[in-house]
Order: sequence, then structure tokens, then C-alpha cells
Amino acid sequence: MNVKHLKVGCQTFTWEMLGDRFAGGPDDLLKAIADGGYAGIEITDTMIGRYAGKPVEFAAALKASGLTLVSFAFGSKSGFTLREKIGEDLDSAKCWIDFAAAFPGALVSMGSATIVSDGPREEKFAIAAEVYNRAGEIGRKADVQVAVHPSSHHNTLLFDRSDYDSIFGLVDPSLVGWVPDTGHILRGHKDMADTLITYRDRIRYVHLKDVDANGNWAMLGKGVCDTAKVIEIAGAAPNFNGWLVLEEESETAAADPADAVKINRQTMRGYGA
Repeated sequence: MNVKHLKVGCQTFTWEMLGDRFAGGPDDLLKAIADGGYAGIEITDTMIGRYAGKPVEFAAALKASGLTLVSFAFGSKSGFTLREKIGEDLDSAKCWIDFAAAFPGALVSMGSATIVSDGPREEKFAIAAEVYNRAGEIGRKADVQVAVHPSSHHNTLLFDRSDYDSIFGLVDPSLVGWVPDTGHILRGHKDMADTLITYRDRIRYVHLKDVDANGNWAMLGKGVCDTAKVIEIAGAAPNFNGWLVLEEESETAAADPADAVKINRQTMRGYGA
């Protein structure tokens, strides 16, 4: 993919991670992200606020801000690994897929499978794969692509390379894509590039995030992430849609989210994006 076709979006978790320290709403996020120089936004079920169930109103707010909805991300307290919660999780998936369907090209990103109960890991992989696949089928019928976003957060089921191999061995690539997150991969994988190349056909868009050598979150370009290599691999991936979504979780961002995401956007210009 030619660099000029890359598009840069911003994930709202930079504000979500602040919890009660962020007292604003979705319109504040739109303003900060637009002011930061981004073309798109990935927003979550936690941060959509008053626009939940109101895609027409949200579309108008996006248009006024000059932003595109890249993806809608949601998770579940079930970690997508509780059999008795599969129905509820699929109801949530349908709700947000229907919401995203109002935005041409927008995806739905499902959070990482997470261990929230006792029991064998193999069973949890099977349950998570069932949820992802069935959500992907709901998405196919609505013409909305669904993708999984593994993480390295506490109790994630999708941490190291063997975990990725396990889930991708169970998930139907025609129904469910992948949102590789560079920061999370680096915290669990010795060779991020090999992981990206191995599963490049599943890449839909990319979360760009940086970590230092100890796995602590760092501002983009200040850690060990080889951003140029990520762009090169993603750019050659057959189903990559061109969006690089920056997600910042460092202490710098916690102190001033709007300024941090603006700095990251400037950093990306150094890569021609």
C-alpha cells in the first residue's frame, strides 16, 4: 500500500483509562481528536455516551468534526469465555453491529478473550472462538466486518504467540478479522514482525502503540516498536483497509490525553502518514 493511502485514527481508551478523572463526554473526545489532526476515531461502548443507539446523531457529530468512524469497540465482563453468557454477548454484538452498519466501512472490534473463571484454558478458547465466529456471522449478514483485538492486560487469554496460534486456529478467517495491537503484541511476543506476517491475511486495521524494553507503555516512537516495519507489513496485507489507529496508554497520556494524542499524530507524520 502506498503511504499516501494510509489514514490515521485515534482510539478513545486514552481517556477511558482515566476512569472518574475524565468527566467529559463523547463530544469532548471528538473535539480533542479532531484538534489533534486525526481523520478517524475508534470509540468504545463505554465512551459512546449519549450517542448509544443514536447512530444518526453520532454521524452528524462526526461530520461536524470532520471525522470518520473507523471502528466501534466493545468488551464484556464475561471475557467472552463464559458459556452461560454467550447469548448476552451475542446480543451486545448485534447491538453494536447494527450501530456500526450506519457508518460505511466501519468495523466492530471485539475485546480480548479474558479469564474470569476457573476451568481449563482449552474450554475458554473454544467458547471465545464460538462467540467471535457467531458475531462474525451476524456481522456478515449486516455487511459489517468483525475483528478480534487481543490484549496483554490482566488475565487475558490471548497474550503470547501460542495463544494467538490457538485462537486463530479456531476462528473462521472469512468471518472474523484481526486488529493487531503493536503494544500488546510486544509485551507477549519475542517477534512481533513474524506474528504480523504469519497472520497478515487476517489484518483489517492496526492499533499502533509503543512500549519500552520492560513492557511499560511509552509514547509512540519512544519505545521499541518498529513502526516503519509495522506499516510495511500492514501495507502489504491483502485485507488491510489503510487505517492506523493510535492508542496511547502511557503516563504522559494520563497526565494530558489531548496533548499526548496530538504529539503522536505529529510523530506519525514522520512516517509519511
